[in-house]
Amino acid sequence: MTDTTQSEDPSHRKTTWMRGLHMLIILFLVNLAGTVQAVVALIQFFWMLFNDDKNAEIARFGRGLGRWFAQASAFVTGGSEDKPFPYKSWPSDEH
Repeated sequence: MTDTTQSEDPSHRKTTWMRGLHMLIILFLVNLAGTVQAVVALIQFFWMLFNDDKNAEIARFGRGLGRWFAQASAFVTGGSEDKPFPYKSWPSDEH
């Protein structure tokens, strides 16, 4: 026997639609972040080419961006209920 009380609840449907809206926002930001990542990678490449060393701030940003991508992916695929930035603070650089 299937429990249909949760699916018939109007507040559950509203919550699901709101999650869908948040998912679309995060997916838009993921695409934007991919472009930012490409630009930052090019800047880091030229920095290393001309300075013979990495820019530590760019590397730190890249690690945070990687954590954000993981959080965003978990949220949009249903692996987590925690919304990523901009709904909470930017991921820390701690390992």
